[in-house]
Amino acid sequence: MVTNGVVIVGGGLAAVRTAEELRREEYAGPITIVSDETRLPYDRPPLTKEVLRGERDETTLEPQEFYAGHNIDLRLGCGARGVDTAVQEVTLADGSVLGYDHLVIATGLVPRRIPSFGDLDGIRVVRSFEDSLLLRGDAAAARRAVVIGAGFIGCEAAASLRKLGVEVVLVEPQPAPLAAVLGEQIGELVARLHRANGVDVRSGVGVAEVRGAGRVETVVLTDGAELEADVVVLGVGSLPATEWLNGCGVDVDNGVLCDLAGRTSAPNVWAVGDVAFWRGDGHQVRVEHWSNVVTQVRVMVPAMLGRESLHDVAVPPYFWSDQYDVKIQCLGEPAATDTVHLVEDDGHKFLAYYERDGVLAGVVGAGRPGKVMGARAKIAAGAPISEVLT
Repeated sequence: MVTNGVVIVGGGLAAVRTAEELRREEYAGPITIVSDETRLPYDRPPLTKEVLRGERDETTLEPQEFYAGHNIDLRLGCGARGVDTAVQEVTLADGSVLGYDHLVIATGLVPRRIPSFGDLDGIRVVRSFEDSLLLRGDAAAARRAVVIGAGFIGCEAAASLRKLGVEVVLVEPQPAPLAAVLGEQIGELVARLHRANGVDVRSGVGVAEVRGAGRVETVVLTDGAELEADVVVLGVGSLPATEWLNGCGVDVDNGVLCDLAGRTSAPNVWAVGDVAFWRGDGHQVRVEHWSNVVTQVRVMVPAMLGRESLHDVAVPPYFWSDQYDVKIQCLGEPAATDTVHLVEDDGHKFLAYYERDGVLAGVVGAGRPGKVMGARAKIAAGAPISEVLT
């Protein structure tokens, strides 16, 4: 029997772990990974940290031998441009067509840009390895940087640039860094960390204009302040990479819509990782964090192969962010609208519990790894907040 096998579109963690899990589950058919990028699939979290600071030049997830040894056809520099779900074929950038028995969408995210800023040199995003290397080169010659957006990418980039000796202004329209995710109270503690390391944090203000003759020179804020800048970093969020799916019958709404096993609206098409919006049984989530991928593939792959998974996708999500000498960890699904109980704060490290409807919804800590991870069972069980605070 001739089989087209599994085609995985994307060149990051989700793609590699899907292929790996297929082989672990003893799937013997063809596996093809197609990616726009020319590098072997690599890990992205270090891009705003060790790679930007010049401490690492390699974050490859698996060596070339891994793909050869597991009979995985890796097609780099030639991503997908369209899919015909009726005949189960993917069209690649070079015009070639791949048939599939199952298609896995693992295309991740693309960074938001601000079109009104134009094409001035020195305006950077950090999503790819090349992005990080470009910013590293800028930082080597820069004295002043403006980071626009104090989410996780912006905060990590600001911290790395400070370690490189660059003067940094961090601009955030929200009341505090990470306020949209973690709330203003914890956001202020993150702002405190950056200020203690010499970052000029400007919250509650946006960017009106970026000026320069060919290269960025000045950032004008909405309050009228003018900031000199040798480089500007945009950390204003990302969008699911789904444009190539237009008109193919795969439902998209803030990501590829899936059930809680990764099935999309099209037959034999699945989605995993940052691009995937898994939903069902009242649980709806598109989690843009590294650890979520491992959980998802252990649910999706058995379902794809017609087997029952022993894993539960509804385990509490977990992510972390390294900034300066502190690891900020988040367990569960805290929201800015939750009631925050700050239970520890020594002026540098802290621990906070997030309460929603009387139960523990999440825990956020800086420099408190044991206490954060120790709350996993209570979050999963929906423990009353009174039980946690006693």
